[in-house]
Amino acid sequence: MWIMLPAYAPNSVAAYFGGGSPIDGGRNFRDGRRIFGDGKTWRGLLAGISAGIILGIIQIGIQAVAGLVFLPALTIPVIVLLSAGALLGDLAKSFFKRRIGKEKGEQWIIADQYDFVAGAFILLIIFQYEWVVTTLTWPIVFWIIVITPLLHRLVNIIGYLAGVKDVPW
Repeated sequence: MWIMLPAYAPNSVAAYFGGGSPIDGGRNFRDGRRIFGDGKTWRGLLAGISAGIILGIIQIGIQAVAGLVFLPALTIPVIVLLSAGALLGDLAKSFFKRRIGKEKGEQWIIADQYDFVAGAFILLIIFQYEWVVTTLTWPIVFWIIVITPLLHRLVNIIGYLAGVKDVPW
């Protein structure tokens, strides 16, 4: 979880602080459907990425002060890529979700749980490949795959109960 915190935080923060101008400007794609939809806003995107970066900087500070050398080391480029990649993965999923006719809030099993992980990993592989191969061991990847859907479900239920989300998934 330590590695993924800068990627886990942005979605929740984007949902909470979102609203305002949609990223797609209300425009449709050539298929006549919205590009992303009203749920993907500039305010949510910027708040989410910022929150992930701030959380990552706090983690770097904690690790430096407490000397937690047993935890994988995070760097500024890594936390920026995790944070931005998480929300870009979510945006990509929304794009494809609209293409297959799913509406905002409609459940899309597997894609809803792993979109932000895929986005974060893709950016890391492209821009921080050496960090990926030296830091992400198979046991770490395994636990990310196992824990992510559980945390995703729990956070979404909490968001639904708090009135931040329209649906509990």
